[in-house]
Amino acid sequence: MTILRALRCEMDHEVEMAGGLREGLCMAWTRRRFLGTCAGIGATALLRRAEAVTETRPACGRVYHLSVSMDALDADPGLLAIVQKAGVTDLWLTGFLYGHWHYSLERMRQWRERVIKLGMNAHVCNVPLGHPGDSLGAMDGTVPLTPPKHWRMGCRADGSLYAGTSLHPPATEENVQALQQLHEIGVRQVFLDDDFRLATSPGMIGGCFCDDHREQFLKSRGYDTQRWNDLLDAVHNRKLTGVMREWVDFTCDQLTASFRAQQAAMPSGRLGNMVMYFGAEKAGIRLADYKDVPLRVGELMFNDDSFAPIKNKTAELFSALFHRRFVSPELAFSETTAFPADRLSARNMAAKLAVSTLCDVRHTMFMSGLTAVPIGHWDTLGPAMRKHARIHPQIAGHSMRGPFKHYWGEHSRFVGDDNPNSLFLAVGVPFEVTAEPARDGWTFLSEHDAGGAAAGHLRSRGTTFVTRSESPTRPEGAWTCQESLQAMFDLKRKLLPQLANVPFVEEEKPVVCAWYPGARAVLLWNLAEQRERFTIRFKEVQRPVTVEGLDIELVEDIG
Repeated sequence: MTILRALRCEMDHEVEMAGGLREGLCMAWTRRRFLGTCAGIGATALLRRAEAVTETRPACGRVYHLSVSMDALDADPGLLAIVQKAGVTDLWLTGFLYGHWHYSLERMRQWRERVIKLGMNAHVCNVPLGHPGDSLGAMDGTVPLTPPKHWRMGCRADGSLYAGTSLHPPATEENVQALQQLHEIGVRQVFLDDDFRLATSPGMIGGCFCDDHREQFLKSRGYDTQRWNDLLDAVHNRKLTGVMREWVDFTCDQLTASFRAQQAAMPSGRLGNMVMYFGAEKAGIRLADYKDVPLRVGELMFNDDSFAPIKNKTAELFSALFHRRFVSPELAFSETTAFPADRLSARNMAAKLAVSTLCDVRHTMFMSGLTAVPIGHWDTLGPAMRKHARIHPQIAGHSMRGPFKHYWGEHSRFVGDDNPNSLFLAVGVPFEVTAEPARDGWTFLSEHDAGGAAAGHLRSRGTTFVTRSESPTRPEGAWTCQESLQAMFDLKRKLLPQLANVPFVEEEKPVVCAWYPGARAVLLWNLAEQRERFTIRFKEVQRPVTVEGLDIELVEDIG
């Protein structure tokens, strides 16, 4: 490695630690700082600290990562070369598992050095709290599935106990110690896997309802025991009451405090949070607390059966769009997961790349538990990765605009069941994400947000609320529409006279149509299994485009 090349690696490292990840290479270095670096850093130190060959990575744009266990690497020595050829630049090794060092630090150090020598970056994924059940998919039965016995179990609102996703001493303390040990062997980036949450599954109102947490909560708020009964009633009926808000804040404070303590264990490193599908306050995840750290957006459809329905594809996209409200694209990671490792086909795994591209998520994280995806998947993934890496920079940084509005409100985040009214994303009409009800267009509400609007807690500023036909309550003036493709196409047909100033797909076929007016481009994601021909109409202009099944195409010069 030449001195100049080593200096570039050192610059990359310093920018990453300052918070820029790969985007930092786009920043200009002053002459004074460059000369100071040359004077203060020897070639040996540069070689030691460089984590990757910078020429192999894009300065800006899409970066591909793989989370992989050392068991999987040992089982297939050729895996690294194959994934590197496909376009993966960053490896995330399995680290501390909810109180256990299943893999020794020495083994991790050796594998990290091997990865770096290949010109790739090596980081670590920890699973800090564990999961009620096997969420790892180990290659054999030697990996412990629950925390050690000196860790306490969690308690649901109904009094049942479970292992994992609860916070009692010494969980935080032992995770802090683990991060300190990782820091000592040179690890500078760690992700906390999405079992870092206080809800056992998506859609659950979380927190530990044990006697100790009950007493802590009541004392911290000055409440009597009757308020605890009020809380249990609110949890059971999913009511966003005052005591429920207090409980959610209490729970979020616990998880955030644990994250901050773990952050402090890596003074010259960076800690990221992997957020579960629709992860939000009811799971103890106050998203605003993580806006300045790497954040993995939550997805869920990990096998072919769950990913196949068009509704589920739109729900997955909806979740990722929601989380992107809270994190910059440079810090955003995907959850491109297969679990179990062989249950998601290569074609469907490649199709998941569209979620990252549409949401301007710059980092794709391939995951499959402790077992690697079938090696043959990379023959399909490699070309798809290169295509998305080519298209993504053309819309990166541009905002989506459209008359259909994506909104996930406080009631969904605090007490909802994580079932979004999302199928509108599949009818070929542009959409945009709003943090508050918009002033125009049509905003599709979940049952819980519709209930909040009906109670006067959520008000339109001009947008027309659209609820499912079966919603038990709905705000005055809201439209109703069954969440089926045919009903959504009927709605689209009704609105055609009002779509004159936006591009849309003429055909009634399932397709996501994202419009980026700043880039004068439309990105189509064909949700059908087979190739489809679409016609984009914008005012008086028609643009035909053919898209392969589950693939994307960018149509430029729109407008």
